[in-house]
Amino acid sequence: SGPGRRVLLSTPIFYANAPPHIGHLYSALLADALHRQRGLSGASPGRLSTGTDEHGLKIQQAAAAAGVSPARLCARVSELFRGALAQAAVSFTDFVRTSEPRHCRAVRHFWAALQERGALYKGCYEGWYCTAEESFLPASQLAERRDAQGRELKVSLESGHQVQWTKEENYMFRLSEFQEPLRKWLRDNPHVISPAPFYQQVLHWLQEDLPDLSVSRERSRLQWGIPVPNDSTQTIYVWVDALVNYLSVVGYPETHGEWWPAAHHIVGKDILKFHAVYWPALLMAAGLAPPERIFVHSHWTVHGQKMSKSLGNVIDPDSCFRQYTVDGFRYFLLRQGVPERDCDYYDEKVVKLVNSELADALGGLLNRSTALSINPSNIYPCFSESCFPKVSDYGGTQALGRASVEDYELVASVASLPLQVASYFEGFQIYKALECIALCVKETNGFFQRHQPWKLDRKDPAEKPWLDTIIHVTLECLRVYGTLLQPVIPSTADKLLSRLSVEPEERSLSDLTFLPRYNGKPCPFEGRQLGPDTGILFHRLEKSRQSQVENKSS
Repeated sequence: SGPGRRVLLSTPIFYANAPPHIGHLYSALLADALHRQRGLSGASPGRLSTGTDEHGLKIQQAAAAAGVSPARLCARVSELFRGALAQAAVSFTDFVRTSEPRHCRAVRHFWAALQERGALYKGCYEGWYCTAEESFLPASQLAERRDAQGRELKVSLESGHQVQWTKEENYMFRLSEFQEPLRKWLRDNPHVISPAPFYQQVLHWLQEDLPDLSVSRERSRLQWGIPVPNDSTQTIYVWVDALVNYLSVVGYPETHGEWWPAAHHIVGKDILKFHAVYWPALLMAAGLAPPERIFVHSHWTVHGQKMSKSLGNVIDPDSCFRQYTVDGFRYFLLRQGVPERDCDYYDEKVVKLVNSELADALGGLLNRSTALSINPSNIYPCFSESCFPKVSDYGGTQALGRASVEDYELVASVASLPLQVASYFEGFQIYKALECIALCVKETNGFFQRHQPWKLDRKDPAEKPWLDTIIHVTLECLRVYGTLLQPVIPSTADKLLSRLSVEPEERSLSDLTFLPRYNGKPCPFEGRQLGPDTGILFHRLEKSRQSQVENKSS
């Protein structure tokens, strides 16, 4: 994973039958943070693709229910997604719509490659079909229920949606022939699927026999989709069509070689089988390599319940941005979201986290260390080596200067932070990177509090160098935090770095030499006039009116 390589990061393309919710946003923010982190580390420009999945029976039905054409519905919902992602500061470079001519052409070409290589055959398929999930389900994934009239129904165990017994002639993909190649691919690439529990889950799936996959639907039932080339009676199965977006975005079938297979897919665990079993098998069958990485995340629940339209608890990102600010909500999702397990959302949790870590700890530290009362000239003050001498072993002896053992521990923590953060990003553990930063911010507040610079007299020549050193060390710590937080809270990090007078070209990870004066090197920031924006870095959030009402009534 050298920095010179190109990488295509992708979110799933989102299904255009309903507006965005925080689950979609979480996928996109994980991808965005990884994309921004790559840019900061001086990697060659990558791409971040997202978009909307616009074909299939569910959309055909949703459009009919809304009394509009499928094309009108998709155009409207696609704009909602584009708007929500832009509002969330997701720095996507490509937005794919599966109804676009470039995509439909790529899908037809991909289908032809499968056909030419003998991976498809026509067969009669029957089974329990779930329209809501757009897939046939095996008996093991079904449950019996009764409807309001007491009639027995079969429903999907996973989603609770009703299934119908369906029999039709379809094109079938020889998935069964790829069981061994898929196992070999996973054995040879143990880190291809992260986090590890999901890798194990896919290995487990591949221990059971893989049945061939139905990859088309009768055109009479499904008109809203891409017709099978040279067979007007069939429509290409929506999942095959949707997965090809990762190729169409990089110019398949002509120019994809510049990017493929350096693709890193970010997906929710509910679509893992499609991405880690069907997609690699389809690629192998078409003569292409599987993607390089698949990063998997779990779901957000609300007060412990699954989000669903029927429960009326779907969280709308727009209201969250209004209530918590864009950076506040980005920070919450990326700080609290743990990819390997479901995470719970509730209002008080967001307010508490964002207030304590962004408004109080980070914002408070910036305010106190740049206050005119302790730094009247508003400059980045000088570091004094005699007050804070470099020592090889700060545990054993009392240092000669005025710094304490805890101060040396702080310097060591912050010096190792950039590498630590980079390795957590690399391992798809952004929440751990943010936890480390939050701990260091807390330690820096402790340093500032411990030495009480507001009690030191700037006019006393014996005190001034130590006062300046306390402020210098604090600003250096803040500069590191601002730089490292750019992928997560871009506008707050920008405000913080501008206040410290860090120029745009001084904000990459390669420029991040912490406290150079401690190591006997010059510090380019010393003596610089601080930025003019002395306002509050991050305003404290109020609890939402909704939760205040709930608290009073409970």
